[in-house]
This record gives sequence, structure tokens and C-alpha cells, in this order.
Amino acid sequence: MCKHKSLVFKNVLQIQGMNSLQNVEYLQEEFQKMAEDVKKVKTRPADQELLDLYGLYKQAMVGEIDIEKPGMTNLKGKAKWDAWNSRNGMSKDDAMTAYVTLAKEVISKYDM
Repeated sequence: MCKHKSLVFKNVLQIQGMNSLQNVEYLQEEFQKMAEDVKKVKTRPADQELLDLYGLYKQAMVGEIDIEKPGMTNLKGKAKWDAWNSRNGMSKDDAMTAYVTLAKEVISKYDM
């Protein structure tokens, strides 16, 4: 099993004993905590890691992409749009779970 899937599985196991409302509340709290903590890493993460975090964050907070794709000259905007659009069809809860897992990996890799 790849590292990403094993961490997601571990997060799922940690909350299996809770009812669904507790699961959602726990996930939202963990998501908000990781969203703050990942900003405090000592070294800037790789561009792809930042784009993955961005796409997952937007999918978790907004859901399906709701803006038009930026023009070809807006490289940063296009990269961010592509990162979010790549999460098309992912539920908000799944995006939160994946975000928490990735944020923990980034924090572990780059320290706080």
C-alpha cells in the first residue's frame, strides 16, 4: 500500500468509533488545524505539493470548480485552476481527508 493510502486508512481507522456527526466535526476541526499548521513549515514545500494542497483545500471548502479557466498568459492562475479541477467529482469530506493526510506529510517533511 502506498504511503498516501496508508495514511488515509489510518485517519479513517481513528474516527471509525465515532458517530457520523462526530466524524464530520472531528474532520472539520482536523482540517482547520492542518490548514493553519501547514502554513508554518520552515521550508517552502515543492510547487506540486502546494498545488495539491490548494486543489484539495478548494474542493473541500467550495466543492466543484466554479470559475472559468484563466487565460494562457496567467500561468499561476492556470496551474491553480488545474489543481482544483483535478479534484472534480471528489466529495468535500474526501477532499478534507486527503488534505489532512497531505498536510501531515508536508509538515513531517519540512518541519514546523
